Amino acid sequence: MRCDAPGRKWMVIMRVFVTGATGWIGSAAVDELLAAGHGVVGLARSDTSAATLEAKGATPLPGGLDDLDVLRRGAAEADAVVHLANKHDWGNPAESDRAERAAVETMAEALTGTHKPFVVANGLSGIVEGRAALETDSSPDVGPGASRGGSENLALDYTRRGVKSVIVRFAPSVHGAGDWGFVAFLAKAARDRGVSGYIGDGSVEWSAVHRVDAARLIRLGVERAPAGTRLHAVAEESVTTRAIAEALGEALGLPVASIAPEDAGEHFGFVGGFFATPMAASSARTRELLGWKPTGPTLVKDILDGAYGG
Repeated sequence: MRCDAPGRKWMVIMRVFVTGATGWIGSAAVDELLAAGHGVVGLARSDTSAATLEAKGATPLPGGLDDLDVLRRGAAEADAVVHLANKHDWGNPAESDRAERAAVETMAEALTGTHKPFVVANGLSGIVEGRAALETDSSPDVGPGASRGGSENLALDYTRRGVKSVIVRFAPSVHGAGDWGFVAFLAKAARDRGVSGYIGDGSVEWSAVHRVDAARLIRLGVERAPAGTRLHAVAEESVTTRAIAEALGEALGLPVASIAPEDAGEHFGFVGGFFATPMAASSARTRELLGWKPTGPTLVKDILDGAYGG
């Protein structure tokens, strides 16, 4: 055990099993957990990933998302599980969804009856329409054929079976220097096309969070979130797609232009569908529940400071 901070209660040090441990969000989460004094076991698909984890002081567990026996063992031997890995096979989303559901079900079964924390990642796409998503909004994705295999609702179902399931919904932009997510794809499209584009009038709204703030929320979710909680990793509730395009244009020295919706797929590639999708969300309930206070730079500041080239 250790004291979390002056005047705070003593906190149990845990052995945390992390999937996606060397990914963009996962690597920051591993750093955050280790800095807080927790032990980390990270799923490692390669020798390079294993060496990266060992260099940080984490223990690698060789395997991938399809190695269900490895996932079962990692979960069973841990005090808490953080599931961040996803195949992100944009060419075959059904395969990504299948693997995601199988992984969540396998680890949840291993945790059944233990009341151990099981933090599961999800996105904000499709949660609600016409307004910012709230933590109280349930995901409409249910069952094996749903997006991400319905893994959010599947994990929450296990709270009735003695698993302390916690959902963390991430903003579409988890940004920072080195990001290889959606904004990095938008920056690449801008460089390839010679113009930084937004779709239509650019009024579609995204939420955003800095990677370090997201990692801190994951750690707080492991340590403090009650079973059945949905958390929103959102620092900025709303950033318009036009503002993103204008910042990329300024950073990259490129003109900015509207792209017709029917041309978005050709201009942006697969990310065009996401860029046209509203994904604004509130994190007021998350902040109140866990005392989470994002401190990282805004998405536009990161872009203008060269996080995506310039």
